[in-house]
Amino acid sequence: MDDRIKKIRELLEEIDGEIASQEAREFAHNFDALELPGVVSSAIQFLQPLLTPYEAAIYWHMFNRSILKTGQQYCRVSTRGLMNGVVKSASGQSESLSIQTTRGALQGLEEKGAVIQAGEANREGTLYRVLLPEEIPVCASAIQESAQESSSLAPDVEKEADFYNVAENRLRVFERDAYKCRYCGKQLTRFTATLDHLQPVSEGGDNSFDNLATACLLCNSRRGARPVMEAILGQERNDG
Repeated sequence: MDDRIKKIRELLEEIDGEIASQEAREFAHNFDALELPGVVSSAIQFLQPLLTPYEAAIYWHMFNRSILKTGQQYCRVSTRGLMNGVVKSASGQSESLSIQTTRGALQGLEEKGAVIQAGEANREGTLYRVLLPEEIPVCASAIQESAQESSSLAPDVEKEADFYNVAENRLRVFERDAYKCRYCGKQLTRFTATLDHLQPVSEGGDNSFDNLATACLLCNSRRGARPVMEAILGQERNDG
């Protein structure tokens, strides 16, 4: 029985690894450095107010080492490395942080969903995934609420505007849907989300705000020209 459980666990870890690798490739493929000001602005507006000063310093350090430098969400950091050269002690009496302060800040980031441990530790440190604001549940909710409150376009203008090809308009659709796939509920980012036409263009659908839905790449490709409810019910049957 123990061998069977071990094999099942190994298989699950392998599947999780494949999913993580696919998401990482998708993020890297769609990463656009021109969108970084928007990502940083979103983090400052929605994430930073939730962090302590030390948590914020470490988050931006990891953000710099991952997304800014490599265009990917992963980086390795060590407790000792974070203790030195990231930020001075608030007391001003030390150039480095204590190990307790550093571990506490890193744990705080994990508890708030800003970073996730993605691998085991080695000599270079522990592998972490640095999340964007739209992936962090508490931030995603605030982003969605802000998008709803700031919506000032009249219904007829929203219908006429192109929300499929215009970058800033695409983000409004993603924000409305809290960056979640309308069909399977998967949490996405601006670099992994796609837009799906509720009424296909082949059947007269347009690029208006109300005719577009956030979708992951898999659900978007699976749906094709099928009706929306048929796609949702089909996904529910697959999950069941």
